[in-house]
Amino acid sequence: MGGIKFNGVLLLMVLQIFLVATTTVDETYESDQRTVEPLLDIIRQVRNKLEQSETKEKQISELNSDLMEKYHEIVRIHETFMKEAALLTEYKNKVIKGENDLQLCQNKVDKSESKIISQQNIILKLKEQLTDKSTYLENCQIQIKSFNSSLIEKDEYIKNKTEHQRTLELELEKSKSILINHENDIQLCRSEINKLNSTSKNIREEQKEIQLKLTECETKLSQSELDKLNSTTCIPFGEYPGVNQLNVSGIGLFNVLCDSQLAGPGWIVIQQRVRGDENFNRDWATYRKGFGSFESDFFLGLEKIHRITSLQRFELYIHLVDENGRTYYARYDDFKISDEDNGYALSLGEFSGTRIFDDIRKSENMKFSTFDHDNDKNDYDNCADLYESGWWYNYCTRGYLNAPYGPDLLWFDYKFILLKEVKMLIRPKKSDEEVIN
Repeated sequence: MGGIKFNGVLLLMVLQIFLVATTTVDETYESDQRTVEPLLDIIRQVRNKLEQSETKEKQISELNSDLMEKYHEIVRIHETFMKEAALLTEYKNKVIKGENDLQLCQNKVDKSESKIISQQNIILKLKEQLTDKSTYLENCQIQIKSFNSSLIEKDEYIKNKTEHQRTLELELEKSKSILINHENDIQLCRSEINKLNSTSKNIREEQKEIQLKLTECETKLSQSELDKLNSTTCIPFGEYPGVNQLNVSGIGLFNVLCDSQLAGPGWIVIQQRVRGDENFNRDWATYRKGFGSFESDFFLGLEKIHRITSLQRFELYIHLVDENGRTYYARYDDFKISDEDNGYALSLGEFSGTRIFDDIRKSENMKFSTFDHDNDKNDYDNCADLYESGWWYNYCTRGYLNAPYGPDLLWFDYKFILLKEVKMLIRPKKSDEEVIN
């Protein structure tokens, strides 16, 4: 704008100079007027343009003033906007703070709700306990009522007892009078006792004689008791069959079942099959030790049988009952078994029996076999494993008295006898009269 104004002034100055010159030239050179007129036209055009530019300049100044007003207005609006923005920022901060406070309040509310829930649970539990206590209290009240009724009954009972006590006191007085009379009678009896004391000397002499006889009997009895304590057979217990105790060297004290009914007194039962509730398929160690119950089925034990039969000559008695209830027996006069190193080998002696065949003769001199000790003569099978029992097996033929109940528990007598009861008993080789005496 300043450049336009400067150019306009410069043109005016040139124009004035030119007009002055023109005037001078007009006077001197009128003849050249025609030549200058085009130039004047140009100058006039420039003047018009200058006037127009001045007009535009005025308009521009007016626009500038309007712009300045607008600028000041914009500045005021900006200041207002900045204030509003500051207020908005302040409000935002307040809102954020409010949101934080609200979050804190929400957390407190959540905690309060959890506490309320826990308190409600406690209240429910307390209500349940109160219900239980109420029920218990009702029961207690019922018991108190029953106690009260029983107390009333007791009071009546005590009243009756008091009356009964009075009657007893009366009876006591009567008894005292009777007691006095009895004391008098006692005095009379004492006088009679004094008379009897004079005759007691003879009775005392008789008592001494009886005491001597008792001492002799006690000596005899103590000797028999000692025999029982140190007995290696059942002969001392002939009159007392059942379970008794033997004392055998190498083993010590152990219980045996004594029998005095099947074949006379003094027999030791070494094997018994009467119920079929015992498993006889046992290992070597169990057969060595023995197993079962004296009240049902049992096997006394190989080591015990060896120790007993090594002390003196024993006989073997085998009691048999078939499925129809018929009884048989087999008897061997020199029964014993060897020690463990020799496999508890079996010896029998001579046979005698009732209407039966000498069926276990095939086992003589055989070692004992179990499923874990195969001592039989069969090269292909273990007979103890095959017949599910321990025995003095030779070959795996039937007729072994430890076999399981059923078709394998047999005795051969030209045909097989199916057995339901078996007992093997041993006793020192003596006559029945010698055993009894």
